[in-house]
Amino acid sequence: MDFPRAVPLAIFLLVAAVTVLSVFSIERGERVRASAELQRQAQLMVSAVERRAYSNSSFLRAGAALFGAQNDITADLFRQFVSELRLDADYRGAEGIGWAPAISSDQIERFEQQLNRGKIGLTHVQPTLAEQYRQQLVPILYLQPDTLRNRRALGYDMYSEPTRRAAMDQATRTVRPTASGRVTLMQDGGNDESGFLIYMPVFDGAGANRSLKGFVYSPFNASQFLDSAAELSTSGQASVRLYDIDGDERLLMAETGGWSAEGETVEREIDLANRPMLLVVQSTRDAALSSLSMITLLFGLAVASLLLFVARLLTQQAQEDSRSLEWFAQQNSIRNSLTRELNHRVKNTLANVLSIVSLTRRRATSLDEFAEGIDNRIRALSATHDLLTQSEWGTTPVRSVISVELAPYTNERDHEVVTEGPEVELAPNDALSLGLAVHELATNAAKFGALSMPGGKVSITWELVNESLARIEWIESNGPKVNLPQKRGFGTDLIEKIVAHELRHPVELEFHPEGVRCTLLVPVREPSEFALRSNRRKATRGH
Repeated sequence: MDFPRAVPLAIFLLVAAVTVLSVFSIERGERVRASAELQRQAQLMVSAVERRAYSNSSFLRAGAALFGAQNDITADLFRQFVSELRLDADYRGAEGIGWAPAISSDQIERFEQQLNRGKIGLTHVQPTLAEQYRQQLVPILYLQPDTLRNRRALGYDMYSEPTRRAAMDQATRTVRPTASGRVTLMQDGGNDESGFLIYMPVFDGAGANRSLKGFVYSPFNASQFLDSAAELSTSGQASVRLYDIDGDERLLMAETGGWSAEGETVEREIDLANRPMLLVVQSTRDAALSSLSMITLLFGLAVASLLLFVARLLTQQAQEDSRSLEWFAQQNSIRNSLTRELNHRVKNTLANVLSIVSLTRRRATSLDEFAEGIDNRIRALSATHDLLTQSEWGTTPVRSVISVELAPYTNERDHEVVTEGPEVELAPNDALSLGLAVHELATNAAKFGALSMPGGKVSITWELVNESLARIEWIESNGPKVNLPQKRGFGTDLIEKIVAHELRHPVELEFHPEGVRCTLLVPVREPSEFALRSNRRKATRGH
């Protein structure tokens, strides 16, 4: 069976296309699954952040209840209160819990005395009144746990900073825990880390007689707060950013690691302690192919390659079988042609032999003369046949035919043989006829002409008359005087009848006194019938 050469490639491309479609389907399913997972992670993150904020609000409400019920809260009492809260993991990200009373400018001295009671070194309210005149101040009095970091914030008037002041005013109006916008915590010592605070107001009295007593609050490092919430929800499978929404502007407060410029994101607005904020969750899924897609792709390519290899082997085998069949058919055709050619040439050769025998018999005077004549002429045919055999019965050069027939005379020093002409190739039958003619001329010259005595000269020249005809001239000189023969000899009849008939052109044979001259016109045939043999040899080598 003969397969087209494109079949292996078509099979490979078909399997590869199926593989690619399978990978595409798997990846699309993976994207849908990843999108759903990202939605789930975003919801978990929102819940975790709100849980953090709710837990903190609960602690702040407890603190507000304490300060609302007690007129004077000492540092020891506040420390004991915070320790009894037993802040657990839900409070991670917060710097602690603090108290900041609401005072007027004439109460600053009393506040500083209370702030510095039992401490080495003095802490003053910051910023001072000289820097900014204020009717109300909310300086930090307590901040637990009592660490060196938290001590940096003591005495700081939070009401002097616009973002903190806006959050405290909002908390006072709503009487609810309220988060501030993005700020830099005093604990950070001027670093650029973002933070925020949640305030819970504390009042004296009730109704129209109610007055602001101060704020229980918690400061938060935004990055730590976001990381603690992400640990509860994403398990490292997503990156998160927290933005503060200030009107139409988004202010980046914090982000977890692994955030990239590209990647699918989900946005969720949250209410963080009475303040709108925005969570943006991004999938950390690698853009590379999933493991299932890689397995499918590799398996598909392996199958496609295997099928390509097998199909290629089948195609090559089919092509080899086809070439073998063509070669056998060609060999059969060549064999038939060679058989016809051999029959034709054998018939021609036998016809020549019969003619030679007939002419020799009619002109022989004795049996020895007949035998000698037959022997010489058959040998001439044999010599030309050997030459044709050497050329595998292809075209034969004129020079080679002449050289074979004149070989017995070219080595003798007492006479001269000259051959000259271009390279001309003859068909096998024409080469046989020319060989007979040259043999008869050479035999006659050796007996009666220029080759029979010292100093004699035979000149054989040839030229192309046109593309299909060559002229060959035999000229004898310096030999004995030639007389016109009284009767026609065998050589004359052989040349003028047999050779002329085979060459299909008349032969001019002249007996000049100074030497015999003979002019032959030999066809230069197209070697179409010999191309068959050439093709046979090529086919044999190719097979």
